[in-house]
This record gives sequence, C-alpha cells and structure tokens, in this order.
Amino acid sequence: MSWFYLAVAVVFEVTVGIAAGKAQGFTHLWWTIGTLVSGAIATFFLSLALLTFDVGVGYALWTSLAGVGIAVVGALFLAQRLTWQKFLGIAIVIAGVVGLNLAGA
Repeated sequence: MSWFYLAVAVVFEVTVGIAAGKAQGFTHLWWTIGTLVSGAIATFFLSLALLTFDVGVGYALWTSLAGVGIAVVGALFLAQRLTWQKFLGIAIVIAGVVGLNLAGA
C-alpha cells in the first residue's frame, strides 16, 4: 500500500510543479490555490508512504519521480523541449530509483 501512497504523492507533486509554473509567481489566484492544495495532498500521501519507507529513501523516490514526471508532462503537453542531455538525466534518475528499490526501499 505504501507504493500506492507514494504514487498518489508523486501525481500531486507533478501537479504542484505544473500549477506553480502557471501561477506565475502566485499572481493567478486559481493556479495558486491549485498549487497549495496539490502540495498539501502530496505531502499527506508522502507522510502515509513514509510509514513504511525510510524517510530518506521515500523522499528521494518522491522528489525524483516527480521531477521525471514534470519533465515528461512538460514535453508532452507544454511544448517544452527534451534534449539528449535531459533524457540522459532522466535515465540516471530512473536508474537511481531502481537502485533504491533493489536496495530494499
């Protein structure tokens, strides 16, 4: 169940990243509200996942998976460009997540 909680936390953290960009320095009310509410939900589900995961591993998984998710969403829906260097970085992050999982996360 902790992996489910972590997955939900990651989805909402991706939402935070996208909404924060759209909030433009918190000058757009609804995007600002979306950022804050999504952040609260992401943190809540992360806290549930951390009941099982070590805090360092859980937090590392959460932030790295959310970072990859934001990069992918940006490329697919926000016309942001993924260079080969960004792909390499994403691959390294994914390798790190796999390594943490194999280490008994």
